[in-house]
Amino acid sequence: MLNYTNFTLFLVASWILIITPGPDMLYVITRGMSQGRAAGIFSALGVTLGILIHTVFAALGLAVLLQTSAVAFSIVKYIGAVYLIYLGLKAIKDKSSVVLDKQQKPVNFRVIFFQGTLSNVLNPKVALFFLAFLPQFVNQESGHVSLQMICLGMVFAFFGVIFLCTVGYFSGRIGHWLATRSHIADKLSWLTGCVLIGLGVRLAFTDRR
Repeated sequence: MLNYTNFTLFLVASWILIITPGPDMLYVITRGMSQGRAAGIFSALGVTLGILIHTVFAALGLAVLLQTSAVAFSIVKYIGAVYLIYLGLKAIKDKSSVVLDKQQKPVNFRVIFFQGTLSNVLNPKVALFFLAFLPQFVNQESGHVSLQMICLGMVFAFFGVIFLCTVGYFSGRIGHWLATRSHIADKLSWLTGCVLIGLGVRLAFTDRR
């Protein structure tokens, strides 16, 4: 169903995009560093689910709405921006989420997974990316365009989860190393918060182009 040449180009382009540092990678790194390797892995899984959701949205045409409607784009964009800024402020205020020791409260992996998914789903730029990226590798002549896009998105997500889980695993090890160095952990809490706030502000000023 998929053209071999197009699929090969898709694989190359996908890996280049996946290994390029971006919001998803930064989110996984900050989670892993602040709350351990398991948190990093769960955040990676949550982000990957968000990728799959965007793939389905693109295949069914929801991303077209975000591209053509300024109102819809702005609503989703500002919700996502506010959410990222909220996470950043929370990270700065609650240092216990960064310092890893025996007194730390248990990490709620469901919350981390959900936050990873939500931070990805509420980013309209990702929806527009999949709308522009996936159709380039679809074989129009064979039909089943939506099915092809979903298959491509699943392949992209598969590569993404492998890479992000690896990032989350090693970020967690860094977090455990920082657990015995409280002065570094205190600075990390500010860095984590500032990164998330910066991503939120950046998203808020994203245009539709």
